[in-house]
Parts: sequence; C-alpha cells; structure tokens
Amino acid sequence: MDEEYDVIVLGTGLKECILSGLLSVDRLKVLHMDRNDYYGGAAASLNLNQLWQKFKGGEKPPAFLGSSKEYNVDMVPKFMMANGALVRVLIHTDVTKYLLFKAVDGSYVYKQGKVYKVPANDVEALKSPLMGLFEKRRARKFFIFVQNYEEEDAKTHEGMNLRTVTTKELFDKFGLDVNTIDFVGHSLALHRDDRFLSEPAYDTVKRVKLYAESMARFQGGSPYIYPLYGLGELPQGFARLSAVYGGTYMLAKPECKVEFDEMGQVRGVTSEGETAKAKKVVCDPSYLPNKVKKVGKVVRAICFMSHPIPNTSDSDSVQIILPQKQLGRRSDMYVFCCSHSHNVAPKGKYIAFVSAEVETENPEAELEPGLALLGHVDEKIIDMYDMYEPVNDSSLDNCFISKSYDPTTHFETTVQDVLSMYTKITGKNLDLSVDLSAASAAEEE
Repeated sequence: MDEEYDVIVLGTGLKECILSGLLSVDRLKVLHMDRNDYYGGAAASLNLNQLWQKFKGGEKPPAFLGSSKEYNVDMVPKFMMANGALVRVLIHTDVTKYLLFKAVDGSYVYKQGKVYKVPANDVEALKSPLMGLFEKRRARKFFIFVQNYEEEDAKTHEGMNLRTVTTKELFDKFGLDVNTIDFVGHSLALHRDDRFLSEPAYDTVKRVKLYAESMARFQGGSPYIYPLYGLGELPQGFARLSAVYGGTYMLAKPECKVEFDEMGQVRGVTSEGETAKAKKVVCDPSYLPNKVKKVGKVVRAICFMSHPIPNTSDSDSVQIILPQKQLGRRSDMYVFCCSHSHNVAPKGKYIAFVSAEVETENPEAELEPGLALLGHVDEKIIDMYDMYEPVNDSSLDNCFISKSYDPTTHFETTVQDVLSMYTKITGKNLDLSVDLSAASAAEEE
C-alpha cells in the first residue's frame, strides 16, 4: 500500500464508485478503499439476514418471508430516469455490459387521499382523471409547448425567455390551477419542494421534457428503469470498470485516516500502519466528519408485503410521489415498490419503502400518509439517518466529499452531485452527449 496515487477514494457508495470508474477511465491512478467488507456503503443492497442483523440485532427474519438470499433490499431505494444523467453515465462508461435493466411499471401521484397515474404528455393529459375538462385543455397546451420548446429556436418560445421568466409566471401564462402545478412540479419535474416556482422556468421545462422523453424510451408505464437484483449491482459495476482501467480496490480496511501536510492539504491515507500517498481524496461524509455539516434527517419505512400496492393496476414496480402541499409539509414524501419482477424478492412478495425528510419530533408518524396507501404490511422496519453536506473548500485542501443521499426515489440529484464533484476534481466537464440508442440492449425484455 505504500505507493503514490493520483486519487484515493474512500467508501464504496454509488457516488464514490462512479467517480472511481470515471477517474480510472481518465487514466488516473486510483486507490479505492472501504472500511466495510462489502460494496455499496450507505447505498448497499442487503439480503434478509443482513437486514435483520442491521436493524434487529440477534433476531432471525420470520420464516414466512421466504429465503434470505432471494432478497436484495436497497438501503437507498431509487429508480433511474430512462433518458437521465445516470443512464448516460452508464453508457458513456460502458458499465451497461455488467448490468441488466427492466422498465418500472407505474408512476403515480397522490391527490386528496387517492393515487393517480401521472400524465406525461398532451395525449395522456386529456385522459387523466386528475383534471377537469377545461383544465385538461390548458394542460394539453402546456405540454405541447414543452414538447416543442428548443432553446435555440425562438419560434418555440412564445415570446418568453425561460432563463428569466419564473416557473410561476410560465404556469400563469397557461392558466394552470394549483393541483396541475403540483403534479407537474413534483411528479414530472421531480422538485422536492415549491422553491422552483420562484426560480427561472428553464430548469422545470427541461425536467418535464426529460420525463416525457424517458416515457417514450421504452414505451412502458413509467419513465423509470431499475437494475435486476437491485441497486447493489451499480457500485460493483463501476468498481469493475475501475479495475479494468487499473484501479486498485481494498475492502475491510479499518480506520482509514486522511493525512494532511502543514498547509492543510491532503498528502495521503493511513490504514493499519501503512500510508498511501495522494494529492486528492474523494470520500463520503463519514470519512471526514470535521469537514461536513448536518443539513437534515431522512426517515424511511421498509415494508414487506404479500401483494402489490392497491390502486396501482397491480404494478410489480411503482413510484408514488406525495407532494408537500397535499400533506401540509415543507417537502415531498416518496413511495417506492419493487418485487420478484426485478429479482429483489421471492415470487409473491413485495418490498415497499416510504421515505421523507424529517420535519417534526415524531418522524415515524410523519410517514402515515404514505403507509396508508400500502394496504396490509407483513413486516416493517424503520430506518433513520442524518444528511450531511461538505463545508470545506476543496480547492484548498483537495478533499472532495459527496453529499448524503436525499429521500427522493430517483437518481437525478445523486448524479448532479457526482458530475459537480468530477468537474472540481478534474477541472473539466464530463461529456455525456452519448448515443442513447446504444443503450437499448441494456434493458431486458
């Protein structure tokens, strides 16, 4: 281990593994270490025995749930947008060859105690029970505007500069009511709260276009895809990529201590009495706790069921977004469900997650609106973790620290953090203008 590297990566969470793979492809000499003896860090996928060990100590999982090894339970459950940034990274790096994906059956939104399929284009808007007849016409006009919008073509702008017009002003122009704004902003554009309304509309329009393009990609019931055997496959896929390009991996390395010189800059990492030298360190917040701050807390219920979520057309895999306004909250709640169709549970068993950012002194009670949608739950585990963000200046100390995973059930925010870190580490932007048709083989029928 007493060698010199360009970059040392600490932790095998998804963000760290993507960066390790990208930096190795850039021909940097990378050493990747983890204190755990498994891949995934905070974003690992666990079998039943591992899950019960983590949350229930010495207890054994109930026999009626079936074989432990047939389960892959994500600690950070998220779907991928079929046309989104993570898929582009997967294709850019050719990690698709290590993974098989399958489309997610349904995308739903919560309104006044019920769930509705999310309409993603002008045709679906006309059929949606979410809106009355006149609102459908207004929504259809909005969707046509979004579908036609091209930043370079002024004829598609309808006299608006979306870099300066706020999202609220754009919605007002089309006369959209508060309920339509709710599902467009939260279920299509995937904003976590309502701050987007006072921000330039360009970002929201781009996000809605991405949703519609992703819907069209596999002609499924949702814009999302998800790997067979769960998300634990993703970090391992990027780890294999890094190894192919010469990256060195060391798991179960205790007490990885980042060493600094007298100027406060990274000079290496010490573990078990040996020091590997490097000028840059990439890590999750747990490796440099004195350089991060707590920004919130996530509460998540992991629920085991013997049936699909009611009112979702018996979907084997589904996302439901509960917008903040519907619940009187400051941020959204998310329901994620998957099953045997993605090889994460035995046949006839379903795993549902209800996730939210903690806003009160009674976090578990906050999840009630989401839990109420699930029907009968056989077993439930409550998980809670703090969210951290870096406070250091990476240009001064060369420590590049990822943000903790947020409660969303999609990957777009995760990948933005990765791309931002990549730019800080390398001084260049990652070119993701890849041919997405090359990915069609990545989806398993």
